[in-house]
Amino acid sequence: MTPAPLTERLSDPRGPLFFPVTAFGPGGSLDLDAYRAHVRRGVAAGAAAVFACCGTGEFHALLPEEFEACLRAAVEAAEGRVPVVAGAGYGTALAVRYARIAAGAGADGLLAMPPYLVVAGQEGLLRHYREVAAATDLPVIVYQRDNAVFTPATVAELARTDGVIGLKDGLGDLDLMQRVVSAVRTEVPGDFLYFNGLPTAEQTQLAYRALGITLYSSAVFCFAPEIALAFHQALLTDDLPTAHRLLDGFYRPFVELRAQGRGYAVSLVKAGVRLRGLDVGEVRPPLHEPAEEHVKQLARLIEHGYELLEEGA
Repeated sequence: MTPAPLTERLSDPRGPLFFPVTAFGPGGSLDLDAYRAHVRRGVAAGAAAVFACCGTGEFHALLPEEFEACLRAAVEAAEGRVPVVAGAGYGTALAVRYARIAAGAGADGLLAMPPYLVVAGQEGLLRHYREVAAATDLPVIVYQRDNAVFTPATVAELARTDGVIGLKDGLGDLDLMQRVVSAVRTEVPGDFLYFNGLPTAEQTQLAYRALGITLYSSAVFCFAPEIALAFHQALLTDDLPTAHRLLDGFYRPFVELRAQGRGYAVSLVKAGVRLRGLDVGEVRPPLHEPAEEHVKQLARLIEHGYELLEEGA
């Protein structure tokens, strides 16, 4: 049986979108066994999709051959149960190369991250993503953040581009996103997808839902899938008391802890995975490990998060 197109598979997610960390061994090399175990656990826990080798997966730190090996491992571990979407980035030529590697490794789609270093105009950004989309048959989700910020008119042009199926927003400008959604709805009616891609997206997801944006990435799902699933279910059923209890007691303190160090959006998540019993190693430079006290705070916070679930049972 041929899997449904990626747009259809992501349109009505049964769980959060899973962005696994990349596992490294004691010497810093890939630990593909740990990585497969991490992906399998996430899929079994109820992830709607696996976004492999993206920001949380330290795409920036992976060699092309490591990227390919991780993707093949993720596809193998997912076993076709959920789609696997691969990161792709850097300059246009390298982004195209990574896109083709992802296609060869069996990925179901691409998350196209911002071009490296340059601050380009709208015309150049549009050309960049169109070349990435044209490089393979994989559907592409464009990631808006940092040096890749789009006007509503540019997003409408992206929506008209063959192969581009959605926009992930890591900027957090809700006024801009409302105008983007309106422009695309008016000018390019169809099934264009939108994702809340802010770090710890649960913290802002109630606001994004008001714009009609229901898809979001969940870093918490990496180390506390039951908490992430409970929040996701609360959103689906409009259970605001549960959503607020988790926001007030777990997500807000986690965001405040994450703000204690640069790069903690990745390294603190990786520490959380280790705390839950899976040794995925440390982050690679230029990221650094969280302070010991912050890891202890994270352990206490995870324990409290599970206590909150019991309170609502």
